[in-house]
Amino acid sequence: MDVTTEYYEGFGGARLALHRAGSGRPLVLLHGLFSSAHVNWVKFGTAAQLVAAGFECLMPDLRVHGDSAAPHDPAAYPPDVLARDLEALVAHLGLDDFDLAGFSLGSRTSARAVIAGLRPRKLILAGMGLEGLAGWARRQDFFLDVIDRFGTIRPGDPAYVSQQFLKTMQVDRAAARLLLQTMEDTDPAQLSAISMPTLVLCGDKDNDNGNADRLAEALPHAVRATIPGTHMSSVTMPEMGREMVSFLTT
Repeated sequence: MDVTTEYYEGFGGARLALHRAGSGRPLVLLHGLFSSAHVNWVKFGTAAQLVAAGFECLMPDLRVHGDSAAPHDPAAYPPDVLARDLEALVAHLGLDDFDLAGFSLGSRTSARAVIAGLRPRKLILAGMGLEGLAGWARRQDFFLDVIDRFGTIRPGDPAYVSQQFLKTMQVDRAAARLLLQTMEDTDPAQLSAISMPTLVLCGDKDNDNGNADRLAEALPHAVRATIPGTHMSSVTMPEMGREMVSFLTT
């Protein structure tokens, strides 16, 4: 599968990377926290499954991630900056009929953008539960603690895996701290704005972002699917791509 990379301007003119694969119906894919488009979507074959099903995969690296800019200026981090970057991408590409899928932070960003007015045909929220939207402050504090204690967290500590992933992905920790503080809780009443058909997709051992069943129940037109894996391992499973393809093509 050929992947090409280009750049576009996000909020405030930030230089953000966009990776493209395939041709056909546009599908925007947003990766998770401390990850990248390559790790979430390309490395384990999910994008390849979607390309084979007739989609053009549009895979940005979120601000502070992958090949995208990681500014240190606090002015580059207004509330919901990632949703603003997504809106900038949709405008840049001139998309008016597209699908949208996210994993973890990508799901949170997708939901916030839809609540703000973005209107994909179908939406996929993977690796996300109700508390990951309505109780984000708890997750934010967890990741800020990982940054504060970076390099001192030992195996057995619940934060150890996140520390190691942060290290492996070489994320700019100063920029990541600024980014984490742009994210606000979502009032469950706002979820009624997510009115398009939505797939809530989660690993059977993934409770990192709360209860996926409760999220599906809170959405007007959601279906629920479960695949094998924890929060970290579910994105490596072929079932991830299969469930996404099934939902998007039926």
